[in-house]
Amino acid sequence: MTTWILGLAVFLIHTAGAFSAVLALMSSRTSQGAIAWIISLVTFPYLALPAYWVFGRPRFYGYVSARGQRDTVLRQVLERYRDRFDAYKIQTDDVDVRAVEQLAMMPLTSANHSELLVDGEATFDSLFAGIKEARSYILIQFFIVRDDSLGRRLKHQLIAAAQRQVRVYFLYDEIGSHQLREGFLKDLRAAGVEVSAFHSSKGVKRRFQLNFRNHRKILVVDGRLGWLGGLNVGIEYLGLNPRHGPWRDTHMKLAGPSVLGLQEAFWEDWHWATGCMLNLCWSPQVWPEANRRVVIIPSGPADGRETASLLIQHLIHSARKRFWVTSPYFVPDEGVQSALKLAAMRGVDVRIMMPERPDHLLVFLSAFAFLPDMVRSGVRIYRYQPGFLHQKVTLIDDEAASVGTVNLDNRSFRLNFEITALVVDRDFAKDVQTMLEADFANCREVSLAELRSRSLWRKLLSRGAYLLSPIQ
Repeated sequence: MTTWILGLAVFLIHTAGAFSAVLALMSSRTSQGAIAWIISLVTFPYLALPAYWVFGRPRFYGYVSARGQRDTVLRQVLERYRDRFDAYKIQTDDVDVRAVEQLAMMPLTSANHSELLVDGEATFDSLFAGIKEARSYILIQFFIVRDDSLGRRLKHQLIAAAQRQVRVYFLYDEIGSHQLREGFLKDLRAAGVEVSAFHSSKGVKRRFQLNFRNHRKILVVDGRLGWLGGLNVGIEYLGLNPRHGPWRDTHMKLAGPSVLGLQEAFWEDWHWATGCMLNLCWSPQVWPEANRRVVIIPSGPADGRETASLLIQHLIHSARKRFWVTSPYFVPDEGVQSALKLAAMRGVDVRIMMPERPDHLLVFLSAFAFLPDMVRSGVRIYRYQPGFLHQKVTLIDDEAASVGTVNLDNRSFRLNFEITALVVDRDFAKDVQTMLEADFANCREVSLAELRSRSLWRKLLSRGAYLLSPIQ
């Protein structure tokens, strides 16, 4: 009897492995990922099967279905507020702009103000000042929130806002914020703050969706002011953690119609997490004296297309003079790699800025598998020296720049919910150029000779890490 049961269990496991391999073949978003999963599931399903159902899911299916349910009610509200954008939509025949609008499913708008926030002190001073200005509501979400001195400062600011009758909605990613203590959340709730985890694994059918993350960092005040960028809430983002040392990051502040794009992204996330529809202001608040053109691009695993990867590829292809990008995790897919190499070949000044110090070793090692080919193609690689580089910024020619949460790796392209603001404005682009030039002055450029001189075992480690990049 025991042998029969064991044989049946082996048969069922291998059958489930074969079935999952078919799913991987039909749904994996990269050929590398499909091949890796198929071989693992067929040859050794005992470990690969649970790993696939946790890490191999290609889309965030619950969020997709929630969008469908939302269309009956929420879409009506969105369409009404979108109509109010008409006076601020940029009517253009520029195919590059129109492509970004289609990816974003949001319009490029005028009458916006944008402000670069460099590093933690400037960012949190601006965030806390914005919270103090709130009169109606605050929408706030972060990937990582820590119960340290900075986290407690944020908690006190939100409690103070709730005590003056401002509605506060606080959303956090339960994986990124897994160390956040329940007492921190209880204090917020006791003060009247509405608190929710993102619930990536909400529901019985989606209990294994642990590999998806909400990586967005958003603050919206009264529908008129907004913030987004690379910084989470923890003292390391102020450069106060000895392990990381000085922390280099970039956030940005927005005002104007574009803020409603941030608000819509939060609103959709909150609806997924709680099932509730927030009553918010959807009338665009204009900033005519600045009049910058901005489009907000949300992206994530619930999208019908690979929005983040396509956005980066499109920005690279649109560059004629320069394309500079910074990313702490640089393991782009083949489409982005090819776009970078082709841009350099046609004479574009292509520069990649990445950290000198690794944060995630496997991701860090992966980059060295393809960097030699990129350098041979004319792409210039810079490693930031003073501390850890965490900003996610692009500069396109003298015309446009973006700030957001997207890293150039598989996780940001396919597994994380992310958000980016693209500002089409020469003055803002100049500000970003000045900021990045100061950063490049604190970098060392990586030579082809250096990459070639790496020991054989390091090269083998890099190739092995790179093979795992589709499932990282």
